[in-house]
Amino acid sequence: MSNGTLPDYLKLAQPNSMENRAPWYKNTAPTYAGIFLWFVFWSQMASGGSGAPGGVLGQGLGVAFIGLIISALLCHFLFYLVPGLLGMKTGLPLYIVGTSTYGAQGGFLMPGFIMGILQFGWLGVNAYFVSLALAPLFGGSPAAEKVIAILWAALAAFVGLKGIQYVAKVATFLPLIPLAILLLMLTKTIGGIGEFDAGKFVAEGKLLAANATEGVSEVAGLSVFGVIALCITYIVGFFATAGAAGVDFGTNSKNEKDVQMGGLVGITLATIVAGGAALLIAAGAFGAGGKYALNTADPGFMGTLMGSEGTGKTMALLLALAAFPPACFSSFIAANCFKTTLPKVNPFISV
Repeated sequence: MSNGTLPDYLKLAQPNSMENRAPWYKNTAPTYAGIFLWFVFWSQMASGGSGAPGGVLGQGLGVAFIGLIISALLCHFLFYLVPGLLGMKTGLPLYIVGTSTYGAQGGFLMPGFIMGILQFGWLGVNAYFVSLALAPLFGGSPAAEKVIAILWAALAAFVGLKGIQYVAKVATFLPLIPLAILLLMLTKTIGGIGEFDAGKFVAEGKLLAANATEGVSEVAGLSVFGVIALCITYIVGFFATAGAAGVDFGTNSKNEKDVQMGGLVGITLATIVAGGAALLIAAGAFGAGGKYALNTADPGFMGTLMGSEGTGKTMALLLALAAFPPACFSSFIAANCFKTTLPKVNPFISV
């Protein structure tokens, strides 16, 4: 397609200059690490998002960590590195670089418009899990969950459009909240890790499933391959869209070393630390007192560990507050995508 028929946002695109770029530890690594410290990721790590008895702990901690490490490396080398290098070399954002694959019209749809729509999916995920965390503060009813989810999403969308600069000022520090909570729970459960028995853990999961739903007790725990495959499915599935955004992160990297280190520390190491802590907490809680739990951010579970129901609810509230910036950023990214691809539509209407 000739330059005369290219959309304005392609013709006018300018690469990010080297003067505006910074080392990996100032941008890529902390931003990606914040994604994996988001409680939505590690809260479901022990289950892998599945209903299998024992989840990814069904074959013990060793196999679970093998699956975790393989998944973390796949995220870096297969889903982040190439987009990150493309962003670094071109200095251009995803919706521009994407046109090299999809063309001007295809790029408008895939990394442009559809990427904007995709952000609403993440906003919905954010609102859903936050509603589960906050609902116990308001009685815990399904109605309370729905109201919280709607209000949360609406507020995040508004702030993402009008006040993202204020959120950005504190967003760098808020991931310290889930990190502190993970470390606190780990200190409470570390003594039981040595007593963890995967067979008993799976058996307890089967028993609880049988009590909840007739016939589910026949569901078996996962094989070694099943555990590793579930880890890959869960972690890569969680990360994939953030990997595509590596193009945008790469535009802020000075060289290939920054791209590599940003991914190895912010993605691989952060995945292993956050996901591994959640696995150890679930295993330690069961080994210490037989507490079967696959959601390590559940207010009830946290309250039991801390010996106080109120403390568990407070921790859930803090995790929800730390999740607010990601919800705002999803709205902000969606607005940018729509403003670029649909410049004549007011973002308040599109978002």
